[in-house]
Amino acid sequence: QGQCCVCCTRRCEFPPPLYESMAEPSAKRARVAEEETATSFPKNKIKVLLLEGVAQKGIQMLKDDGFQVEALKTALTEDELVAKVKDLHILGIRSKTQVTKKVIEASNRLLAISCFCIGTDQVDLQAAQSKGIPVFNAPFANTRSVAELIIGNIVGLSRKIGDCTATMHRGGWFKQAVGCYEIRGKTLGLVGYGHIGSQVSVLAE
Repeated sequence: QGQCCVCCTRRCEFPPPLYESMAEPSAKRARVAEEETATSFPKNKIKVLLLEGVAQKGIQMLKDDGFQVEALKTALTEDELVAKVKDLHILGIRSKTQVTKKVIEASNRLLAISCFCIGTDQVDLQAAQSKGIPVFNAPFANTRSVAELIIGNIVGLSRKIGDCTATMHRGGWFKQAVGCYEIRGKTLGLVGYGHIGSQVSVLAE
């Protein structure tokens, strides 16, 4: 039972569910909010191993998000990886680390393997698939860098920078601009129009 308002002396009968919801304790509300935001596994218990000098910014982002992160600047051998992956959840590698079938079979908690490079050739994909471990790569990681390098090489070849540099190292000085051209107004041919080819066309335009 409860009063309708402050100025009312008459006691009213509220239906139990309505009255309980009006008088819901703050602890219950906090518990409901926590359940709504909770993940299936606490982040502070997820162990992440990053190899081969992953960028410090990425490492810090994972740490700030609550993960347990161990970062090494070098690759590990097969035996060293076998010892590391036993209680590991996330493995992040680049191109030098070889994640073999032996390494994958030694893991009992591995949730994912992240390859911070274009390909996944360094991972035994069949072994990973048999254990239900997804393998990710970063196909766009070096796209812009390679596209810029291509444009730079085009400029270098059109100005004969390589030939002039070699002549200068031999003591000569190639002062003329014979056979050197600007790339402006030229037609660029692209063989393949994937991630890199499309970025080259954007930069060239």
